[in-house]
Amino acid sequence: MEYRRLGTAGLKVSVIGLGCNALGGRADRATSVRVVARALDLGVTFLDTANTYTGGQSESIIGEALRGRRHEAIVATKAGMKVGDGPNDTGTSRYHLVRELEGSLRRLGTDYVDLYQVHRFDAETPLEETLEALDDMVRSGKVRYIGCSNYAAWQVAKAVGIQRARNLAPFVSVQPSYSLVDRSVEAELVPACLDLGLGIIAYLPLGGGILTGKYRPGEEPPPGTRAAAQPGFRQRLTPRNLAIGQTVARLAREMGVAPSQLALAWLIRRPAVATAIAGATREAQVEENAKAAEIEVPPEVMAELDRVSAGEGQEGGG
Repeated sequence: MEYRRLGTAGLKVSVIGLGCNALGGRADRATSVRVVARALDLGVTFLDTANTYTGGQSESIIGEALRGRRHEAIVATKAGMKVGDGPNDTGTSRYHLVRELEGSLRRLGTDYVDLYQVHRFDAETPLEETLEALDDMVRSGKVRYIGCSNYAAWQVAKAVGIQRARNLAPFVSVQPSYSLVDRSVEAELVPACLDLGLGIIAYLPLGGGILTGKYRPGEEPPPGTRAAAQPGFRQRLTPRNLAIGQTVARLAREMGVAPSQLALAWLIRRPAVATAIAGATREAQVEENAKAAEIEVPPEVMAELDRVSAGEGQEGGG
């Protein structure tokens, strides 16, 4: 496994991470514990979760899996999404973030989080309040590093400007959707991260399964897939995205690797990407994804992937 610094921070993360949003959901508890354990065995140290994933089960499963192995993992979690119907049950106010951090620590069975991320930008809370609350968490020792998720480039830049002006703990990362079927971050966010020294944690690196080749033009989604279980996901199955998926599948066959491995290998070679967090509901998926870190992709294959994925999902950049 390859390890990279998260932005300009000293923290190193596995270039292939484990996205834990399915733990306790599409994967039952026992299977989920085995998935996390297998990831650690393979050197996949970066585990990404959130307080809202599977109603908190994801965090508690990670806590169970890490008993006796906490020192082997870089645990990242998030807060900011809606967790209830109360007026303070969402957002990035000091009240909400502090409360949710305590809940996450309890479920994870740990006294610190390696990376605490704001799950999304909150226009109703002054950014200064959010960033000062995060700074206090770092100073308390309950959080080692902080980052943001689903922030636009201007929001990242504004936050970093406030942190630097007030000498607050800095963001070290940003987590956006990024894959061959969604390269929109290359227009502004990637250049911002390169300039500001933030590492990118790419989520949905396989386009929700599109880049595994499991979805085919003119065919119904296979039973058990996300598109079959979540009708709203079908809107992602556009002719363009399906064509990219089929191209990845063809090139992967020619290379003798799995489509998911090729898609991940392309992504971790993009500028500013520190880690790609691929979800898994079976140990075999973790094993397959982890091997992507070892794949050498020929320049002509990289060029074809760049060409077929440019356009609709890539607003500039390339």
